[in-house]
Amino acid sequence: MGKAKAQLTDSEDVIFKRIWATMDLISERQKETDRIVKETNLSMKEADRRMQETDRIVKETSLSLKDTDRLVKEIGKNLGEFTNNFGDVVEHMIAPNLLEKFQEMGYEFEEASNKVKIRNKKNNIKFEIDVFLQNGDIAMLVEIKSNLLITDINDHIIRLEKMRKYADLRGDKRHFLGAVAGIVVEDKEREYALKSGFFLIEPTGENFFITSPPDKPKEW
Repeated sequence: MGKAKAQLTDSEDVIFKRIWATMDLISERQKETDRIVKETNLSMKEADRRMQETDRIVKETSLSLKDTDRLVKEIGKNLGEFTNNFGDVVEHMIAPNLLEKFQEMGYEFEEASNKVKIRNKKNNIKFEIDVFLQNGDIAMLVEIKSNLLITDINDHIIRLEKMRKYADLRGDKRHFLGAVAGIVVEDKEREYALKSGFFLIEPTGENFFITSPPDKPKEW
């Protein structure tokens, strides 16, 4: 993933350097034209020729900017697809091992399911769970992101509130816990997730570790 990011940065550098070099060329040619007109009283015909040349460069730059805009959009699309695919891979790597990891922490989950979709049109409840851990008494909703953000944590809080509402409508009295996982987790997001009562799952080498919230995990 780091390698892909570096390649994108190099591509952007080449693009922007080319644009700025072209803009500098336009500026220099304009200055040169002004100097010649002032110092040598250049004929109007020659001045017009130089202005047309400058206009040509401006048009070429405009076309270059359009190509750049297209390329940037293409890069953004490819990056989005890469991130989504990478997230799917992470889910399949983490899910099978979560049962054992949480068992070491005292939680006896018996089942781990990926991509669980909840739909209840009558009560306008609709959401998806990346990994759903459960047993007869308790369940946990795990949200997995390549780059965990504050908005992702807030969305997971809303997801658990919907889960609680959906469970109540079905007479499901289980308690629900929450966990968030991220390949990249900054300090601010780490602190916010734990303060929100979530377990935090982060990679370490070829495995991952789980941090418990400082207080009692929040239940929904």
